[in-house]
Amino acid sequence: MSVFDTKNISPRALSFITAIVISSLNAMLSVFMHGQWYTSFIVFIISLPLAYSLYHFTLQRFIYRKIKLIYKFIYQTKATKKEEFFYEHILPQKSIDEVSVDVLKWATQKKNEIDVLRANEQFRKEFLMNLAHELRTPIFSIQGYVDTLLGGALEDPTVNKKFLSNASKSIDRLVRLVDDLDEISKLESGKIPIIQESFIIQELIKDVYEELSLMAKEKNIQLTFKKGTEGPMVVYADKQKIKQVLVNLVENSIKYGNENGMTTAGCYDMDEKHAYIEISDNGPGIAEEHLPRIYERFYRADRSRSRAIGGTGLGLAIVKHIVEAHGQNVNVRSKPGVGSSFGFTLEKGRE
Repeated sequence: MSVFDTKNISPRALSFITAIVISSLNAMLSVFMHGQWYTSFIVFIISLPLAYSLYHFTLQRFIYRKIKLIYKFIYQTKATKKEEFFYEHILPQKSIDEVSVDVLKWATQKKNEIDVLRANEQFRKEFLMNLAHELRTPIFSIQGYVDTLLGGALEDPTVNKKFLSNASKSIDRLVRLVDDLDEISKLESGKIPIIQESFIIQELIKDVYEELSLMAKEKNIQLTFKKGTEGPMVVYADKQKIKQVLVNLVENSIKYGNENGMTTAGCYDMDEKHAYIEISDNGPGIAEEHLPRIYERFYRADRSRSRAIGGTGLGLAIVKHIVEAHGQNVNVRSKPGVGSSFGFTLEKGRE
């Protein structure tokens, strides 16, 4: 392999090789012109340091100016005259390989930043589109009922109360949507404090079951505990926030579950410090391609069915934010035709 083919040749070595070539050519030219070997030798000896010094100085200046330009572009900094003198004459100069590594790191970092920005931009577009759709449905519904009433239906006792009742339900949906958005915004900004205490998680689940028992009865869904996990387990968390998590998960299992189905809560001992809480159902399940995005705001695996059932589309996003505000994790397991299981970890408490 030729010396010039290597990727690691230094400016000093390149200058020396170039000086030898130039000095040799000068010596050969001297022999050709004068025919005396000692004259060519003197020419070689004189040309070598001169060519080396000149070429090395020129190369170093060129490389340094280019490197300085590169670093100014990378770090977007401006140095004073004293700083430039210090960097140029006192600090050891970086080799081309070191500069290549720095540039590669910078390029990778910028690429990652651009990928994140593109993902955020796509998420923002989807969020605004979904938010507009969620707002449009109840607003158009309210507008339709009000316009009908103003058009003469207000005087018709057979329909006026019904239309007003339906308009009121759409307003309630708008209020829930705004409340949930406000809740997520506060959770993301950390404005809602997490006040932790020790409590028995099974008792809290029983309270949630009691609150949602009428809703479950309408679809003849049983609310049970996984066998072997009924015993008291103490956790350390914000009781009201975890209740909100459980309400959202149990309510979803009822809403989207099959009639005559079952919702099961399991409380598992993970290790000395953590417990795992899981709400499962034997409903229609969720396709695998939807699982990575199931906790996103307004994301719906089955949009037509979800909107027909109701809800703001923010329940699982709130679940994720509350659990992560505790420093814990959420996950989902699901299979179409088998059912879904939503789980989260909690810190264990002292009895």
